Amino acid sequence: MDPNNSFLKNFRLYETKSKFYIVGRNKSRTVWRILKIDRLEPTELIIVEDSTTYSAAQCFNLLRRLHVGNASTGGLKLVAKCYGIIGFIKFLGPYYMLLITKRKQIGKICGHVIYGITKSEMIAIPHPSVQRTDIMFSKNENRYKKLLCSIDLTKDFFFSFSYNVMRSLQRNLCDAEIGQDLHGKMFVWNEFLTRGIRRNLNNTVWTVALVYGFFKQEKLSVSGRDFYLTLISRRSRFYAGTRYRKRGVDDKGKVANDVETEQIVFEDLPEGCPVQISSVVQHRGSIPLFWSQETSLLKAKPKIVVSTSDTSYKATRLHFDNLVTRYGNPIIILNLVKGREAKKESRESRLREKFFHATEVINDDLSYENRLRFFHLDLHKLFKSKGPNVLESLSGLTEYSQRTTEFFHSVLKKPNVVPGKDNENRLIKLQKGVLRTNCVDCLDRTNVAQYSYGLASLGYQLNALGLIDRPKIGQDDRLADDLMDLYEMMGDVLSLQYGGSRSHCKIFRLKKGQWKPVVHGQDMIRSIHRYGSNAFTDGEKQDAINIFLGYFQPQQGRPALWELNSDQHFNVGRDENARLSLKRSASDGNLTTITEGESSRPEDSTPDIPTSRFTPSMTTKQLYTDMQNARIHFYENEDFHNCSDFGFAGWRSPENSYAGDLHERYQHDLSDFGSDGPDGYCSSVGTSCTEGLRERYEEDIDQLLKRGKDATVERKTALLGLSYAYWYWVTYGETLAAMPKREKRISIFL
Repeated sequence: MDPNNSFLKNFRLYETKSKFYIVGRNKSRTVWRILKIDRLEPTELIIVEDSTTYSAAQCFNLLRRLHVGNASTGGLKLVAKCYGIIGFIKFLGPYYMLLITKRKQIGKICGHVIYGITKSEMIAIPHPSVQRTDIMFSKNENRYKKLLCSIDLTKDFFFSFSYNVMRSLQRNLCDAEIGQDLHGKMFVWNEFLTRGIRRNLNNTVWTVALVYGFFKQEKLSVSGRDFYLTLISRRSRFYAGTRYRKRGVDDKGKVANDVETEQIVFEDLPEGCPVQISSVVQHRGSIPLFWSQETSLLKAKPKIVVSTSDTSYKATRLHFDNLVTRYGNPIIILNLVKGREAKKESRESRLREKFFHATEVINDDLSYENRLRFFHLDLHKLFKSKGPNVLESLSGLTEYSQRTTEFFHSVLKKPNVVPGKDNENRLIKLQKGVLRTNCVDCLDRTNVAQYSYGLASLGYQLNALGLIDRPKIGQDDRLADDLMDLYEMMGDVLSLQYGGSRSHCKIFRLKKGQWKPVVHGQDMIRSIHRYGSNAFTDGEKQDAINIFLGYFQPQQGRPALWELNSDQHFNVGRDENARLSLKRSASDGNLTTITEGESSRPEDSTPDIPTSRFTPSMTTKQLYTDMQNARIHFYENEDFHNCSDFGFAGWRSPENSYAGDLHERYQHDLSDFGSDGPDGYCSSVGTSCTEGLRERYEEDIDQLLKRGKDATVERKTALLGLSYAYWYWVTYGETLAAMPKREKRISIFL
């Protein structure tokens, strides 16, 4: 049986003066249902579901009688054709209904169609005769509506009528959980909008579950055989928001920028044939500590503030316990932040040290087999020395991670599988554990590492499906290029959602052979876009997210959302003298104004998280032996013991990681710098023809002064149209006006 035929998929909205009628039917037009919504109640939502299942003829007769019976007030009118209810919302006045009015197919999984939204509508429920126009058309009501409508549902939202796209393939085929519980999961972004109707009707027949993130399915070929590769990213609704307004972890263990990425592979076979299918899941999320960065108009790199209030790392423990609940053990952590920085910066290295210490403290209470496996790689430093060949250095660790956690593999005996109901499939392999990757933003460097893990996994997946002879795909293989394109697209989408610009994946572009000066120029432009978004538009974007997710619910007589102070993470887990103007309750990050004696705790549908297990910790020897057995090669011709770019909990103390000079200087010969700037500078087009120009940005200032390159700041010669002032701002996080006088005399050869 076609699984898409068991669900209501097509809907029509009709209206009379007193009611809305939503008529829903299945794909084959054999099942017809009716939902009634009262329109004479100005402020409350009253929904009644007709329990009768109608045939097509019976439904048309009923609609005809409704039209005749309401002829005196205008009859029954068709308002819209739609494909499901997104939800209901109320600001200060009436309830509104959100509908999907146009859709597009973006892929198929196990015979189930996945859709994207191409058009949606918001419709006021009360009839105009009972609407309170003083509230409905007030300035604040209109502003709330505009905020909600600024969430573009046609971008990056997807759903399915019959497949639980909010869950991984492994969970769908191995876990029989169905119904309302799934619509309350962390990846369902319209959970709040549908909460009322789901509770009232005790079903999910009329609503769709929207997942926010990324979905792309491509048909690829290897050895003359076609297969489908699907890349899905699911963004958590918990502690959701924008870059500088959501950092670190909340007090329930939920992290910012929490994204689950799944890579699904299955062969393209004729319909009806048993299909082998494989999937692998990885995770990205902000460093699970209490830390923050305040948006600054004067600094492109604001100071990182790390709270010292959670000395026992309770929230960090909750986060990793939740990962174990979701994915099992082991949890492998790949930390990509900088290990060594100039003393005046000391931004990322503080986070690295604190995160390292947190994992050591947690591991003291875990058994050897359940320990957190913490690895550190300074990807920024490694890229400077190896360029795009850094992918080769990453491959050892990502292959080890894949072999440790493995992947999901099953043979589907039925071509169209109903999640949670079909038990005739043959399970061959299960994924156990997950790779968790992070940098500071969990965007650019993280995306490179996730691609590396995806490539290692793809080799094992295709080998398990019998499409290749050995579980290995080379970096220069055509399939590697195809997969890189997908991960680059995913990186851009996730970066726009959280950071406000496309991703800085210059490793990908250099690997593809793009010209180095052009790549650096593109990254600078993206930095400008990201800064502009963070400084000027993220506040409103965060407000819109809080409204959509129900973390702020407007009330008459209370301050409006935009009248409250910043919704930044530093209000959570900070010292007692922090400025608190908002109260955050539960792991959802619910926001409400503080009133004396008031307590508000929203619904949290996340399962209870078990407490940490108190068992003997692993030893250094055990972990090092484990790594040797995995045959991981981090660097060619380098002593693993002396490698300062990798570190993992239980083996090396952070002091050894930070030994040496914290400020690395590039040693370049300045003799080729003429009076008009470096060789190859083309002032007519504002571009540089020198590949090493970007590295020269970080030339020590004193060296430039000693070599006689003094000039005035007015000489704003620029690379790709970007002035020295912008270079200084990007490098040191300060405006040109804040420069020491000696630095203003630097030659503006850039």
